[in-house]
Amino acid sequence: MFRLVERFFSIQGEGRYAGVPSYFLRTGGCNLRCPGFGAAYEVDGERRLGCDTWFAVDRECAGAWESVESAEELLRELDEAFEKIGYLPHLILTGGEPLIYGADPVFYGVVEGLVDRGVRVTFETNGTVEPEFERYLAYRECIYSLSVKLSNSGEAKERRINPAALEAIAANASEYFLKFTIDRKLIESGRAAEEIAEIRALLPEAEVFCMPVGESRESIWHNDRAVFEFCLRYNYRYSDRLHIRIFDMTQGV
Repeated sequence: MFRLVERFFSIQGEGRYAGVPSYFLRTGGCNLRCPGFGAAYEVDGERRLGCDTWFAVDRECAGAWESVESAEELLRELDEAFEKIGYLPHLILTGGEPLIYGADPVFYGVVEGLVDRGVRVTFETNGTVEPEFERYLAYRECIYSLSVKLSNSGEAKERRINPAALEAIAANASEYFLKFTIDRKLIESGRAAEEIAEIRALLPEAEVFCMPVGESRESIWHNDRAVFEFCLRYNYRYSDRLHIRIFDMTQGV
C-alpha cells in the first residue's frame, strides 16, 4: 500500500519537460521537511514553515491522503482517465518523495504497468533514496528529475545529499537531470555556485536546471531575476514554475 495525495491532468510546470501535458500522481510523505524554503501553513491552528508542497509532506495532513491498496485498480482508473484525454500523457510521480515507496509491491506494480503501456514516467525525487534497479527493472525505464536540496532548504548536508543514490540513478536510469530551487540570498552569498558545483562533480554529465524559490506569485518574483542572471553566468538552464505563475497556490493543477 502507498499513500496518494492527489491526481490530476495538467501541464508540467518546471524542468526539462516544462510545457508538456502531463498526468500527475502526488504521493504523501517525505524523508525531508525543508523548513528553509519558508512556505507558511497552518495545521490545527499551529503555524508552520516548510516545503512548498507541505500538504504532501506533513503527516498530520495524512487523514486526507488516499490509501492505494491495488495496483490493478489504480491502473484501471488511469486507463479510463487516459481514454478521456485521448492520448497517453507523460506521467509524473511527485510528492512528497515518491521513492520512499519504491519497494512497495503496489507502488511498483503501478509503475511497471505504466511502463508496459508505453507511458513515459518521470520521478520528481530529492535524490536521497536509491531505487533497487536490479530487483525492480521497470525503474530503469523511467526519467529522474533530481531535485537535490541545497543549504537553503534548511536540511543538514548529510540528509539532503546521498552520493550513492545519485550515482546509482545516473548509472541505471534511461534519463536524468538536475533541478535546483535557489533564491537571491543563496546566489549572492556564493553558496549556490559552490554547492551546485559539488553535486555536479558527482554527476558531471547531468544537465542543470535552476528555478526560483517561491510557493506563490507573490513570493516567486523576489528570486526569479537573480536566478535568471545566475543561469546566464554559469550556463545553466533557467526553469520557471509555470503552474505557480498561472494558478498561484491552487492545488491539483
